[in-house]
Amino acid sequence: MPRIRPTRPQMEILGWLAIFLLLFCLSWRFQWHEELDEFIERHHRYPLDHALLALNISGFLGLIYSALRIRDLSREVARRLQAEKNVDWIACHDTLTELPNRRFLESVCARAMNERTAEETYAVFSIDLDGFKKVNDLLGHDHGDAVLKTVAQRLSSLFPRDYVFRLGGDEFVILARRVGNADLVALGNRIVSAIGKPFTFNGAAVDLGASVGFALYPENGDELGQVIRHSDCAMYVAKKQGRNLVKPFVPSMQDELAKRIRTEGDLRAAIRKAEIVPYYQPLVDLKANKIIGFEALARWKTASGELIPPSEFIPVAEEAGLIVELTDQLLRRACTDALSWPSELVLSFNLSPIQLSDRLLGLRILKILGDVGLPAHRVELEVTESAIIQDAVTARIVLDDLVNAGVRIALDDFGTGFSSLSQLSSYRFDKIKIDRSFVASFETNDKQDKVIKAIIALGAGLGVAITAEGIEEESQLQRLQDLGCDIGQGYLLGRPAPIEEIAADQAGGRILQRR
Repeated sequence: MPRIRPTRPQMEILGWLAIFLLLFCLSWRFQWHEELDEFIERHHRYPLDHALLALNISGFLGLIYSALRIRDLSREVARRLQAEKNVDWIACHDTLTELPNRRFLESVCARAMNERTAEETYAVFSIDLDGFKKVNDLLGHDHGDAVLKTVAQRLSSLFPRDYVFRLGGDEFVILARRVGNADLVALGNRIVSAIGKPFTFNGAAVDLGASVGFALYPENGDELGQVIRHSDCAMYVAKKQGRNLVKPFVPSMQDELAKRIRTEGDLRAAIRKAEIVPYYQPLVDLKANKIIGFEALARWKTASGELIPPSEFIPVAEEAGLIVELTDQLLRRACTDALSWPSELVLSFNLSPIQLSDRLLGLRILKILGDVGLPAHRVELEVTESAIIQDAVTARIVLDDLVNAGVRIALDDFGTGFSSLSQLSSYRFDKIKIDRSFVASFETNDKQDKVIKAIIALGAGLGVAITAEGIEEESQLQRLQDLGCDIGQGYLLGRPAPIEEIAADQAGGRILQRR
């Protein structure tokens, strides 16, 4: 046990008592009292007895005063010690949920290294909440704080004898001692179920999910800190694959995470150097057989000549918070390029689902159009159904602002999302794009053919143009023209090309020819 050091007031009291006992013993041993009486008697003409009495009284009063000061000092020292304890507690705990924080976790890891024993085995669970940002955006930070408190209580109840940490934001870590051969996947699913129970605050229902990854100590690492990083890696994989998933750590996940980190670093550098550029794929009027515009598609070619597909770097940009900067950069470049086209050609540009949760998106887009000088009616923004579903309130505000400014809106990947007819009735769309998955097989699949017929008929009834994506065969093109499809897009009609090739085609008079 650690030694308890006495406080300063206690030391002063002990010192005073020691001096008093020493003087008492000396006085008793050498009869100082009798000698003092004889001295006063010999000099009775001086008021030494009165001076001695006054000295005794003042000494007694000084003793009382000293005792009071020592008491006050003791209280002040106690308050300071308590304040230091409070500061230490605050430094090591999350003030909102009162759970231990990252600093406390680091101290636990350091202690585990210093006091390592072969018998200590842990399961480390890393947890990230799914849908928490939507709670903050739609209901406000007060509701978000209430959700975090409730999640902390549920996790603490589920692990009453183990450490539950909040590392910040909506990230939690659980350090659980392993007993026997517990089913850790089942335990992870219990975490998901506990967090997934409905939340209700002031009549507002909140639906949350959780992505959980776990790793084992010491099987997955010699150091506890390393195992925590591995559990976080497993959590990232679970989050990437879907909602409410539990994933155990496997070594191959490290390679995937390392690749993602490298890709993110390279992506930041590429955005800084403007190496990601728009390529343009023609949009062809199938009735008039002419190009009416181009869709801008992001292309990233590294310095080594490697072409990284958008399916790899766009998700990384979204997760790393780079999508806004990347989109603004690409849109500004595409708008600048579009100024060189004939005035009747439109620029089609895709928006990330994440961006429709940003209330400032419309203002940024209109500012870019104003800076470049491209009329709003020449811009068509493509959004997916899933993007609208994620944050319907903000999406409506953003899209309404853009439509009112003259920007066209196209519903992309129609039929592959949720509540398609509901979206058509709730928003003002200028175009519907049939997903390429329908076009690829509709010639040989009777049901797919009927779906495309229904979509084209729906567009005609609503007065909305229909675009078919992924046209790669002459027979597909002919069939879509026979069905009355308005616009086509695909490799048969034109592959994505850089602006230099588009400009060369215009100069050579080949812009209206099929490639």
